[in-house]
Amino acid sequence: MEQLDVLAIGAHPDDVEMSCGGTLIKLVREGWRVGIVDCTRGELGSRGTVAVRAQEAAAAAALIGAVVRENLELPDGRIEVTLEAITALVRLFRLYRPQILLFPPPFERHPDHEQVHRLVRAAYFHSGLAKLVTQGPDGQPQEPYRPRLLFCYMQAYEFEPSFYVDISDVYADKVRAVQAHASQVYVPGVSPQDGPETVLSRPEFWDMLEVRARYFGMRIGVRYAEAFLALTPLGLPTLAVWLERRSA
Repeated sequence: MEQLDVLAIGAHPDDVEMSCGGTLIKLVREGWRVGIVDCTRGELGSRGTVAVRAQEAAAAAALIGAVVRENLELPDGRIEVTLEAITALVRLFRLYRPQILLFPPPFERHPDHEQVHRLVRAAYFHSGLAKLVTQGPDGQPQEPYRPRLLFCYMQAYEFEPSFYVDISDVYADKVRAVQAHASQVYVPGVSPQDGPETVLSRPEFWDMLEVRARYFGMRIGVRYAEAFLALTPLGLPTLAVWLERRSA
C-alpha cells in the first residue's frame, strides 16, 4: 500500500467534506495523495440509512479524488477513546503513513467531534510507540510511525485560526462533494422529502456554507477559504515564501 500525504479524519460521513473538502481537492490537484477516515457510519443521523450514507461517502471521495476512504465503524453518538479504538486508528496511521492529519477541534457542538479529537491525539502518540504491536492487512508487524503535523479544521464552533487555505478555485468542486451527501443536505430534486427537517436539510444550509467560506476568504484577501488550527509548531525556511517575484 502506497503511503498518503494527508489523512483527514471525521466523526461522521460528510464531516470532512463540509469542513476541509476544498483543501483536500486542492491538494489532489497539486499532485498529493489524500485519504479520509470516517469514525462512524452515521447510524444515529436523523436522515438517511447506513447503506445510503456509505454510497454517498464513496461518491464524495471520488469527487474529491481521495485515494482511500476507511470507516472505523465506531458507535455513532457513543465514541469512546478506548485502547481498541486507538489501536484501530494506529493501524491506519502505520499503514498509510501520512505526513499531515486533519481532524476536529477540541471544543465542538457534537460530542462525537470532541471525542474524535481526543482519539486522534491518542492514536497519534501511540502510533510512535515501538512496544504497541499492530499487524497490517498482510498479517505482518507494522513499523512505528508518527505523522509530522496536526491541524484541526473548523466545524460548528469557531476558533482563532492559525492559518487559512485559499479554496477559491475549487469551491464549486467542494460544493459538489458535499452535495453527494443528498440524504443529509438540501439538493433540489434529489434529497428525500419524507425525512425530518434538520439544519443541513434546509436550503439555508448553502448560504451558511458560502458565507463562512467568503468570510474566511475575506480575511486573507481571496474569495473563498477554509480555516485551520495548528497543534504542532509551524516553521518557514524563509519569509520569501510570501514574496512575489518582480519582473526585471
